[in-house]
Amino acid sequence: WKGGTCIFMRAALNAYGNKEKKVWVADSFQGLPPVNSKNPKEFQYNIDPDNTLAIPLEKVKEHFKIYNLLDDQVVFLKGWFKDTLPTASIEKLSILRLDGDYYESTMDALVHLYPKLSPGGYVIIDDYALVGCKNAVQDYRKRNNITEEMVTIDWTGIYWKKQHHTHL
Repeated sequence: WKGGTCIFMRAALNAYGNKEKKVWVADSFQGLPPVNSKNPKEFQYNIDPDNTLAIPLEKVKEHFKIYNLLDDQVVFLKGWFKDTLPTASIEKLSILRLDGDYYESTMDALVHLYPKLSPGGYVIIDDYALVGCKNAVQDYRKRNNITEEMVTIDWTGIYWKKQHHTHL
């Protein structure tokens, strides 16, 4: 939302002296997309009507700068997931952390990024308590025969470790 988790990821790379891996920060930087009220697996209302989740890209970059972590290992993908993720030059991922809130956003991220997650990598879903997100995760896992155990993090988050290479 404000870059905190991505800043933490970049700090971890820095702490371990990793100069190769990148932290990909994909966000609209303008809040949530419109709700698809025609999707029965989605919320039927906007969960952020005041647009408080809209944090401009420059503000997020400022947060990275505070910790001296804004460099070429941080790559920003500004726009809706459906527009940015299909063409992003991401080759492989160690961690896939999703905060898509809605069904379509979560599904777009899973479709375009899960196949790039390395075996042994982790998927972290921030919004699993939200009906749209939960439905997208369940649909994607079922459609792709993903059976790894999902572990509860807290009241909203879950994760699982990708065990096998999948050809999706």
